[in-house]
Amino acid sequence: MIENLCGWIAQAGVSPPRAALKGTQKADWLVIGGGFTGLSAAHTLAELHPGSRIVIVDRQRAAQGASARNSGFVVAYERPEPDELAGRPLNAKYHRVTAIGKAASDEVRQRVATLGIQCDLSDAGYFFAVHDPAKLEEAETQLQTLREAGARAELLGGNVLSQRLGSTFYQAAIWCGGGNGLLQPAKYAKGLLDSLPGNVSLYENTAISSLERMRGGYIRARSDNGDIEARQVIVCVGAFLPRVGVKDRAVFPLELSASLTRPLNEDELAQLGRAAAWGVLSTRAAGATLRLTRDQRLMIRNTVEYRHRDLAGRALAARRARHLQGLQRRFPWVTDAHLQFTWTGHLSATRSGEPRFAKLEHGVYSAAGCNGSGVARGTLWGRLLAEMASGGQSALLSAVLENARPGWVPPRPFFDIGASMRLRYEARRATTES
Repeated sequence: MIENLCGWIAQAGVSPPRAALKGTQKADWLVIGGGFTGLSAAHTLAELHPGSRIVIVDRQRAAQGASARNSGFVVAYERPEPDELAGRPLNAKYHRVTAIGKAASDEVRQRVATLGIQCDLSDAGYFFAVHDPAKLEEAETQLQTLREAGARAELLGGNVLSQRLGSTFYQAAIWCGGGNGLLQPAKYAKGLLDSLPGNVSLYENTAISSLERMRGGYIRARSDNGDIEARQVIVCVGAFLPRVGVKDRAVFPLELSASLTRPLNEDELAQLGRAAAWGVLSTRAAGATLRLTRDQRLMIRNTVEYRHRDLAGRALAARRARHLQGLQRRFPWVTDAHLQFTWTGHLSATRSGEPRFAKLEHGVYSAAGCNGSGVARGTLWGRLLAEMASGGQSALLSAVLENARPGWVPPRPFFDIGASMRLRYEARRATTES
């Protein structure tokens, strides 16, 4: 039986457990969710309000949910879509969104430096790579667009690309640096958790089920074994706003699964040509994400599904088999014995690709819909939510609010059917890249 065990978390280690909430607590600020966004929000609130009591609650263990389980790409520059290329109708929007992405990437670096977090952060960029060159359309115009936005970008192929990645599988790639980076996501999340200031209290294994208005301006957050009464609430639970009693028709969950190998030995590294650590993103939504980590492991993520519950048992074993097939297409010498960890995690997505970032009602704020860029944007959103809730204003906050148009999600079961069909279509489009 395959155990759903995240390799990133296993490597990072766990922080001392915190107690679950019991009884009634009062706070000036309540943050629901202990991932990148919630932890970043708590840090910012503590900086802005050093005399206030700030409480975080997480329904499981903090810093071990979706944030710790992602692939660890620090995204400043997204690969431009056809309508976003230089001279096209959405090029100006691409530059606006990229300005936010660059600020988000800088936010991660500032947190890492200020808090002294050891998370294997690399500024070496990463690759948008394809096996089928036809799936890297208008590559020269993509280069132009990325460079105009401030990125460093190179088009690579042939032996040069094979030597960089240690594999002949990929036929063409755009390397993109100047802000794009990689890190170990569980170490980063744990670092944010372990460095929380003294005026922040954390309760784990505490599932908030509803938010209720009280007299005197307080909001009561209810859980099975206790309540928290707070004046301001920041909700950072990704695609699961309904779990805390907040109705939402903008964000939906996608489940991804990944596997991580044991460290490669000297002979295996020689077959890779002793390539330096790298990351690869597919140009197709359902294509494979791969990394060669700093500690010389291979990671692959090549499944994406519309699901609300974690895979387990035979279903997880079937995804692990797909991971192995994907690795063997690139590195034929990899065997099942190489795979040390296999796990699942949820990504919060929106129809437009833009976030759900808003003041939901008086005293309640939320951000969700990372769309695969949660390391950087989640960190930035946490700061901006805290600043917005504190009455702050900035050009960056205004830009995020202006861009926060996630699109409407139809009710179930209509959306369930449509989302499943769309993902099957994307999987067919990505067959050569999985």
